[in-house]
Amino acid sequence: MAEVKHHFVHTNGIAMHVHEAGSGYPVVLCHGFPEIWYSWRHQIKALSQAGFRAIAPDQRGYGESGKPGAIEAYSLRHLVADLTGMLDQLGIERCAIVGHDWGGIVAWGAAMMAPQRFEKVAGLNTPFLPRPPIKPTDLFRAMAAGKFHYIVYFQQPGIAEAELEKDVRRTLRGFYQDLAALKLEAGTNDPPGVLGAAGGGILDRLPDRPHGRFLTDADFEVFVKAFERSGFRGPINWYRNFDRNWEESAHLEYRINQPALMICAQRDPVLPPWMARGMKNLVPNLTRTMVIEDCGHWTQQEKPQEVNEALIEFLRT
Repeated sequence: MAEVKHHFVHTNGIAMHVHEAGSGYPVVLCHGFPEIWYSWRHQIKALSQAGFRAIAPDQRGYGESGKPGAIEAYSLRHLVADLTGMLDQLGIERCAIVGHDWGGIVAWGAAMMAPQRFEKVAGLNTPFLPRPPIKPTDLFRAMAAGKFHYIVYFQQPGIAEAELEKDVRRTLRGFYQDLAALKLEAGTNDPPGVLGAAGGGILDRLPDRPHGRFLTDADFEVFVKAFERSGFRGPINWYRNFDRNWEESAHLEYRINQPALMICAQRDPVLPPWMARGMKNLVPNLTRTMVIEDCGHWTQQEKPQEVNEALIEFLRT
């Protein structure tokens, strides 16, 4: 494996902490919530060994990257500009981009907003969806129908941060679980931590027990130390920009013309595979939609071999 080096790149008004390895065709890896660059550790190794240049940043608000104070500084427009500025500083004209969870929204948004820079795109769990006809927060409230919905809960500044930062280890143990198994245990159709009875916080719906088996204890400590240092305000501010992103994207054609790959996880109750149905209408060069069996939400960490093989095959074609 090529040596993994980390450094800082000054882009779009922030210092972005970047890990990379290998040489050759560049591949940018965008993590989700609540993660950091380290969630791509298996892919960095595999891609660099396969002859690619793997680039995994801590995105804005996460890890050691910059954390502006204003909520509006975390809009999708800023997140994409962070990446194009990073490419400028690294001397990269064009690349592929891969995103998981919230990083999938960033990846599809980057492919749509800066197609001249991102010429291939892959989504893990997060499909490319049409622009909703109403404001997203109105849509989430309608979906909740008076019940708890975590995105609605995240909208009030200060509330969710206080809950999640009180005990970072307990918070991350709750998130890093087999969410499909939790759903079965609860005997409900509500995705754990996403929907539920009214009242309380997000951790009331997530267990306090050992983290999932896809992490070693040492892996878990990497995430704990990162979030003890950074807190959760920046990451949650991404969610507070759903309406702003919707408003700022009104002029865009919601279509991805680049070659694309969609990787779904069979057991993800938060972003289930059925959400990717019909993507071909919006992504005409979608080369493949695959479903990884017996895989939950943390796809690239739970099933690294399957993800690595699919990405390398896609990038080589």
